[in-house]
Amino acid sequence: MLRAVDGLDKLDRRRLDRRGLDRLDRRRVDRRRVDRRRLDRRRVDRRTVSTTLPRIVGLVAREIALLTNPSAGKGAGSRTAAIALPRLQEAGFHVRELEGHDGPEAIALARQAVEDGVESLVVVGGDGMVHMAVQALAGTDVNLGVIPAGTGNDVARYLGIPRRHPQAAADVVVASHVRTIDLAMAGPTYFVTVLAAGFDSLVNERANRMRWPRGQMRYNLATLAELRVFEPLHYTIEMDGEVRRLDAMLVAVGNGPSFGGGLRITHGAEIDDGLLDVVIIKPMSKPDLIRTYPKLYTGGHTRHPKYEHHRVRSVTLAAPGVVAYADGERLGPLPLTVEVVPQALRVLAPR
Repeated sequence: MLRAVDGLDKLDRRRLDRRGLDRLDRRRVDRRRVDRRRLDRRRVDRRTVSTTLPRIVGLVAREIALLTNPSAGKGAGSRTAAIALPRLQEAGFHVRELEGHDGPEAIALARQAVEDGVESLVVVGGDGMVHMAVQALAGTDVNLGVIPAGTGNDVARYLGIPRRHPQAAADVVVASHVRTIDLAMAGPTYFVTVLAAGFDSLVNERANRMRWPRGQMRYNLATLAELRVFEPLHYTIEMDGEVRRLDAMLVAVGNGPSFGGGLRITHGAEIDDGLLDVVIIKPMSKPDLIRTYPKLYTGGHTRHPKYEHHRVRSVTLAAPGVVAYADGERLGPLPLTVEVVPQALRVLAPR
């Protein structure tokens, strides 16, 4: 009997030992499961951090709007935006992507972005796209950024923004150095570059009526066609209260020095001096006009005896049959009064 009892005791102890081992195994399995769950949670957390990090600077995302004209520069707008966008996102900006297919749509999108309180409105396009954005930005605390993708890009030229390298232009936005510049205002419309009213604006009107050819060749043909019939125009000009009546080939009012892709018609104008530069080209022969035109790219026309230059705060232009253009956009027929609006626009520019 004692041996039998001993045998039972040994059997029970083995059963108990097995139960203990089973419990130990279960604990090990449970620990492994817990460890795996913790590891999985850590992996998920890391993924969450990596995907949300570009949107977090401190606790609040720095939101900017990227406004593109897809047709700018024969489709260069979309291609340029595709290059610049990743650079902006990598730098930690939350980027609101917008496309304005025409002027009214671009202005509406810009105004909504400003109303929503974005830090900067970055335009991808040329001077026309900048012109649309400025109608919403003037007098606000929202910055203008420029990624050049147009044919002229005079605003980018003024500010020293790289015109051929979208990533380098995006780096200017990333650096976020703010400069404040003047604007000019013609009626209810702001402009940054030059208002042209004369031979050049008549060429624009003629080119806009043409359906063929496209691109720069259209303007070349329009220039030749207008030159054949052009006669000096009769102007009434009031500059800071002083009225003059005269004949001229053209009158230009510059907030900045150039328009049309580097034509320095108002050579010497500065975008932060609180003044407008008015240039009058008095009557000259057509061959002389043709010889003088290329000098606009260097400012050499300023030495011509028919060149006249004034710095003013306000100017009113009147001339029959003349339509004014500014930033390459059609403003409307004269008369128009142009005034300087000092320190009206915050721009992102290189130091």
